[in-house]
Amino acid sequence: MTEETKCACGSANVAIFPCVGASNVGQISNKIAIELEKQNIGNLMCTAGIGARAPGLMKSAEASDRIIAIDGCPVNCASKTLELAGFKVDKHILISELGIKKNKDKNLKDNEISEALEKTLKILQSD
Repeated sequence: MTEETKCACGSANVAIFPCVGASNVGQISNKIAIELEKQNIGNLMCTAGIGARAPGLMKSAEASDRIIAIDGCPVNCASKTLELAGFKVDKHILISELGIKKNKDKNLKDNEISEALEKTLKILQSD
């Protein structure tokens, strides 16, 4: 990636970084992030781009007033990726702590997505 390459996501007041891991809870983290963006809570951003130190994404994250990391499980890939890149995570959501058991099933259950979204919104509103 060259210095001139820019991220289409632009900068955001609130940046949302999901883990998008290889489990149900990782995939749910992405679904939740997409829904939060649809509800204008923040802008979905690319966690892998932070790991790659993509210049446009780094600038977008730096320009954010607040960073939300949504991890699927206690491995905490999204929040660790952000912290290793020098970013402070303002709010950390852990899907597996919301009552959803981690497994390898990628056929996500609508009720689990809805439950995780509802609980995530309550956590974010408690600020």
